[in-house]
Amino acid sequence: MDSSKYHYDEERHHDRTILGIRFYGGPVEGAVNEMLQHGGLLVVPAAPALVTLPTDQEYRRALLGADLAITDSAYMVMLWNLIQTDDLPRISGLAYLRELLGREEVQKPGDIFWVMASPASAQKNLAWLRENGFEVPFSYVYIAPMYGQSELKDEALLQKLEELKPKHIVVTVGGGTQERLGLYLRDHLSYRPGIHCIGAAIAFLSGDQAAIPTWADKLYLGWLLRILDEPKRYGPRYLAALSLARLMVQYKSELPPLQSLPGVI
Repeated sequence: MDSSKYHYDEERHHDRTILGIRFYGGPVEGAVNEMLQHGGLLVVPAAPALVTLPTDQEYRRALLGADLAITDSAYMVMLWNLIQTDDLPRISGLAYLRELLGREEVQKPGDIFWVMASPASAQKNLAWLRENGFEVPFSYVYIAPMYGQSELKDEALLQKLEELKPKHIVVTVGGGTQERLGLYLRDHLSYRPGIHCIGAAIAFLSGDQAAIPTWADKLYLGWLLRILDEPKRYGPRYLAALSLARLMVQYKSELPPLQSLPGVI
């Protein structure tokens, strides 16, 4: 497929609204084209984070405010297609990142500003990028601090981005946090870059987390490989995500009402 001839707007009728969030329903090439051409905020919601929609006000605000949401969650896609007798395709964050990095528009030093989760993950991710022909200037890497659960702000990062004005920002911190950070940046920057919240996608390539081959990603097995690699970390997380089935059966396309946590007024 010649992605340069692909027009994202022609595919908008394929979008689906799931739990109140509008998900892109076309091919990965179109999603990348949209971000390269128009910028904005792209989010990649995973099932463990989606189950917090009824309780996490800031996270749901970020998803509702995003310019593009892709169907990374294999569990969500399978549930939706079963419940609605649909054929919604899945675009994983890994597939999206591979497509993005294959584009000429992001391959020069300084085209992408990287927000990394930790010094250790940054070291592995940058080594993988160098090995694959991507030279990342030191000034285009930022180690994210530990953000709290309240309203997210990062004036130091905002100032750095205003000085450099990169065309694209790739955020590799955890789900539930990266979306809030992405929304903060989009709404406070004086210009409109592409903000790609791809989470752990690069870690699957760099060895910072469990390697997920293309065949496993296509077969919806990434979650299993992560559990096998770190069962204590990811087992409980994906077990809790099973409650997404109840939400989707109950609300389908509707946004679940916001609930208060026990003990919180």
